[in-house]
Amino acid sequence: MKLFRISGALIFLITSFNSANAQHSYPDSIIATYITEKINFDGNPNETIWQSAHFISNFTQRELHFGQPSSEKTKTAIVYDNLALYIGVWCYQQDVKKINAKFLQRDFDYENDDNFQVIISPFNDKRNGYLFVINPLGARADLLVSGGEEGNKNWNGVWDAKTTITHEGWFAEIRIPFNSLQFKNQTEHTWAINFERNIRSKNEQVLWQGWTRDCSIFCVVNAGTLTGIKNIGYAKRFELKPYLLGGFEKIIPEKRQWQGKLGAELNVNLTPTLKLNLTTNTDFAQVEADRIPVNLTRFNLYYPEKREFFLEGYQNYQFGLGLDNQVFYTRRIGIESLESVPVIAGARVFGKVGKNNIGFLNIETGKKDTVPATNNTVFRYRRDIGNQSYIGAIITSKNNSNINNQVAGIDGSFTTSKFLKDKNLVITVVATQSFDRGKNSDKAHAYRFFIDYPNDLIDNFIGISSVQQNFNPELGFLQRTDFDNLQWNFRYSPRFFTKWGVRKMQLKPWGFQYYRTHSTGQFESFNNETRPLGFILKSGETFEWNLQQFYDRLDNPFDLTDSVTIPTGKYWMHRNEFQIETFTAKPLWVALNYNWGTFYTGRIKTMEAQVGFNANLHLYFETVYTHNIVKLPQGKVITDELAQFINYAFTTKLDLSLFVQWNSLDEVLFGNFRLHWIPKIGTDFYFVYNRGYEQIKQINIVKPDVSSGIGKLVWRFTF
Repeated sequence: MKLFRISGALIFLITSFNSANAQHSYPDSIIATYITEKINFDGNPNETIWQSAHFISNFTQRELHFGQPSSEKTKTAIVYDNLALYIGVWCYQQDVKKINAKFLQRDFDYENDDNFQVIISPFNDKRNGYLFVINPLGARADLLVSGGEEGNKNWNGVWDAKTTITHEGWFAEIRIPFNSLQFKNQTEHTWAINFERNIRSKNEQVLWQGWTRDCSIFCVVNAGTLTGIKNIGYAKRFELKPYLLGGFEKIIPEKRQWQGKLGAELNVNLTPTLKLNLTTNTDFAQVEADRIPVNLTRFNLYYPEKREFFLEGYQNYQFGLGLDNQVFYTRRIGIESLESVPVIAGARVFGKVGKNNIGFLNIETGKKDTVPATNNTVFRYRRDIGNQSYIGAIITSKNNSNINNQVAGIDGSFTTSKFLKDKNLVITVVATQSFDRGKNSDKAHAYRFFIDYPNDLIDNFIGISSVQQNFNPELGFLQRTDFDNLQWNFRYSPRFFTKWGVRKMQLKPWGFQYYRTHSTGQFESFNNETRPLGFILKSGETFEWNLQQFYDRLDNPFDLTDSVTIPTGKYWMHRNEFQIETFTAKPLWVALNYNWGTFYTGRIKTMEAQVGFNANLHLYFETVYTHNIVKLPQGKVITDELAQFINYAFTTKLDLSLFVQWNSLDEVLFGNFRLHWIPKIGTDFYFVYNRGYEQIKQINIVKPDVSSGIGKLVWRFTF
């Protein structure tokens, strides 16, 4: 309790001198205009329709000069017809030569380009929303936003954008079909909406509403209002997405196997806010390959979900236990030991009914090798309370001939953006238990409690969590088991030295993780990081100097490699780290990381370099190289990891990418070639070719150990 009193006192003392009124300006509402004539969708909003629409232009700087009007004129307007919402964008620029636009491909790295962002919350629940991002070349990116802090970049919505660049600046038209959104069944709609423009040549960021530095555009609670939309509904309630796939796979020494496959997904809008998602013979061949980094720890690695089927509505299923630990981890379905297993059929129901958020999932996976056919079921429920808080519950179930596992949990969160007048505060409690057939359910609990104060000047997080030794979420993810954890991260980001080109300091007085073994109460591991010096320059460069401390108790030997083993014992380790990164919006940018110090019985040096280069607006290279030198009495270990990304975008709807990775520790060398063509919005063609090598020291480039090639066409019908 003393820990929490100290933290609370620090927050109060510092923020009481930094309170301000909410960042809000007028007009704070934008009116959508109904149209009956067809828009010439060409990226040049100069038609009479646009000139007569209601527009807003009161944009205010979040960076660099907080509270000042946008240095470049920016305005937007909205019109709609029976099927879609249209957003007109005018981004004027005094010097058009300084427009920064390097990418064309879908899901481009928008943080490194000039861009315009629109977040829409049709529920107007101050929690969730859809974020749409475009750059001056018409490249598109989109995210599902939940909770005001998180955004899932792997989601892909059905929408389109066109842009033009003239001597006055850059301009755009965005089309978002209503059946790509979920919204309440009302005669007249009031939605939350906000807009953001980023001007990279000036490192300037402007927003329409909520330009507070304590929260990003993700904070829907700070958004403005969209009105004027009347008498719309899902003109087409059904979305059918069949696919046709053909290809081959060859694993030495077996013969090449040819395959063909048909499958489909059917989306049904049960209500405007509740969607049924059906799938059969599901395939994920087009999904980008995972990067497998060198792992010098004894813990599991977490890989993000990239499969489209699981991404829409992902926020309806979330139930976290801290860090990457989750009660439900979608990659437990259809993937076993990083290998895919067939998905026979499945159904999901997700969405919102009043203040009730629902996520139901039932998927049957088929038998493959030693993996039996399995039924996977999840039910997640959350009830909105007040403006931003909730209570909820979850049940998961995994059943096959070997496993009968269920997990039940409850959680609740109090969230406000008005603590100490205008600060963010989150208090969350989670409790859960697992049940396994034929096993005692004692010592199978897990819980978490945390208080988070995520703000610009002070970011302070304190949390405790516990996972008992028999807690077993078969559909979840745990980095470790049988632990009690105390986590405290305190970051301080004052805006000192601004006259000398510093945007803000990034200091971390402390940030630590303390673990003890739950079953014995013994101190197990500890890591601490202090950052005595860190800053971001106004020009975009960053620097960090970190002091790190680690403790690890090994009760069993730890195999670092096949020939080097760390013996049991108690180990204290200390390291230094320097990080430097140039401004990533430039055509050529570099990030360097050097870490050195003690490592169990010896010493370690880690050097990582990352280079990004835009040869032109079509061709982009990115290289990541990591080199570890570990010197131990048991032997010397040198590891290398090289990840090479190359993307060539012909247009905003046709691009090809190449990903090659070499991991010397796991003896991984593979390549992934992927072509993506969008003949029309909602229809996709993919060609994917993979090849991998298992015997790196005796490699034969022309004869890969594993190779596969697949062509896949997915088309979309609405009715």
